Amino acid sequence: MRIWVARPEPGATRTASRLAALGHAPLVAPVLAAAPTGTPLPGGCFSGVLFTSAHAVRALSADDCARLHAVPVFAVGARTGALATAAGLNDVRVADGDAAALVRLVGASLPAPAALLHVTGVERKAEPAASLTLAGYRVSACEIYSMRALPSLPPAVADALATGALDAMLHYSRRSAEVAQDLATEAGRSGAFRALTHYCLSADVAVPLVAAGVAVHFVPESPNEDALLAGLTPPGSTGI
Repeated sequence: MRIWVARPEPGATRTASRLAALGHAPLVAPVLAAAPTGTPLPGGCFSGVLFTSAHAVRALSADDCARLHAVPVFAVGARTGALATAAGLNDVRVADGDAAALVRLVGASLPAPAALLHVTGVERKAEPAASLTLAGYRVSACEIYSMRALPSLPPAVADALATGALDAMLHYSRRSAEVAQDLATEAGRSGAFRALTHYCLSADVAVPLVAAGVAVHFVPESPNEDALLAGLTPPGSTGI
């Protein structure tokens, strides 16, 4: 299949390599780009640090990493955890890929009312902070990066949608799905966008598509890339 990969870099190129190895033809065209906000980490002591995105780890400065070196780190998934370890953070604990799993991991590791620092982006979801706060934890958020939307649909995608040169699209986050849909509509490619076979990493990612009446063809039981790619239609097919 000819598949649009709209997730931000560096993940987009990594995913494209996996798709090519499976015999698909990826089109790498992110609709979001991570940019640091320049916000410093807050002062004080924390019993744990939460990372719900690899972008948050990449946005840490060398001084940030040195300061957090010995603090228990709770990463949402394996890739985020691996980046945290590579950044020099010493005590990294990895959840099973979503906010609920992260809440369970914290609960099994630290007693409430421990103070937690959520290093995150400006555009963040209520979870896991909401559930952790309800459980008695003291959660502080520090927004050290922002995911900025492109001003218009990437030309390569606009052309591919206009000529029917795409079969499917992979969606990795709720915001990228929403932005991709909005950009396609603004470019006059809404019909072609809707006609794609849409694969979403999780039910949460699919929310803006479903709300807009876009058919979602596949959501894996587990929110990870292996499960998502396992659900792809074999190369050469045009749908499910």
